Amino acid sequence: MTSVQGFGACLQEHALQFPRPSYNDSCRRRKRTALWRSPQAAILPNAHLPMRSLEVKNRTSADDIKSLRLVTAIKTPYLPDGRFDLEAYDALVNRQIENGAEAVIVGGTTGEGQLMSWDEHIMLIGHTVNCFGGSIKVIGNTGSNSTREAIHASEQGFAVGMHAALHINPYYGKTSIEGMISHFNCVLSMGPTIIYNVPPRTGQDIPPHVIQTVAQSPNLAGVKECVGNNRVEQYSNQGIVVWSGNDDQCHDARWNHGATGVISVTSNLVPGLMRELMFGGNNPPLNAKLMPLMDWLFFEPNPIGLNTALAQLGVVRPVFRLPYIPLPKAKREEFVKLVKQIGRENFVGEKDVQVLDDDDFILVSRY
Repeated sequence: MTSVQGFGACLQEHALQFPRPSYNDSCRRRKRTALWRSPQAAILPNAHLPMRSLEVKNRTSADDIKSLRLVTAIKTPYLPDGRFDLEAYDALVNRQIENGAEAVIVGGTTGEGQLMSWDEHIMLIGHTVNCFGGSIKVIGNTGSNSTREAIHASEQGFAVGMHAALHINPYYGKTSIEGMISHFNCVLSMGPTIIYNVPPRTGQDIPPHVIQTVAQSPNLAGVKECVGNNRVEQYSNQGIVVWSGNDDQCHDARWNHGATGVISVTSNLVPGLMRELMFGGNNPPLNAKLMPLMDWLFFEPNPIGLNTALAQLGVVRPVFRLPYIPLPKAKREEFVKLVKQIGRENFVGEKDVQVLDDDDFILVSRY
């Protein structure tokens, strides 16, 4: 707000200094063009956005994020017309809180941020903060392959109160290693940030050199790493906080390779068991018990499996925003068996799990 007042005052000051020009004045000024200097107001830095990242609520330091062990990449449910089902969403987040999750990623890959407009995206972050920000950390996925877009989305996310941002490296239109460093340095200036490395989706690995370079920023909370546990151990040995991004590797990452915890998809379904996996010590039997569920969830690209599972549990409506479609019926039948093996009491929701028919699902193409 201070910069806005200064900007207006500066404009007013210069407006008073210059009388209405005459024809002769205009001719003389054209001859002195090379000596003309811009008024101060026109060169004030960072005055171009309506929201400043310092003018926010819930201001959090990176240290507050570094200790998180169980972070759920939360699902976004839909109404039959494709709009957000906020009632179902709130129930999902409440179940995470009740079962010990410490943070949620809003609008990530699992939450289908890639299918949202930025207006929807920021609205959902703000809604989550307003309803749950006092009970759980809210980490908004404001990453983009456009640095300009990532900065603007992060400005807005922090302005509505998110505690930290999740940022991916530029994908599709990939950049150089130095360009990647420049991109991350720009978004790190916004506030506490988790960098997300998932080469199968971006087509480009974030090499350790990049993380080691940007780790000089006090706003780097850590790295969500999907390359594997050797990389996890490398970062943890260097004092860089790292979360496993692979549910099927997170137990070993946590107890054998130095990971702080996991950013999980599976915890949408069994948050209590995932908390036990991250907090209860080395537990190979529990890890083995959950492995078939994890394998099932990622049979097709995430979030297809999760969307199908939550619909079968009666927790969300069976609505998919295209291009996602439900798993085939054979896999839906397999999920019912998995729920019975693990125990229905360990899953979210109160209804009996059921096999949905193809006609039960609604696929929305315009949303």
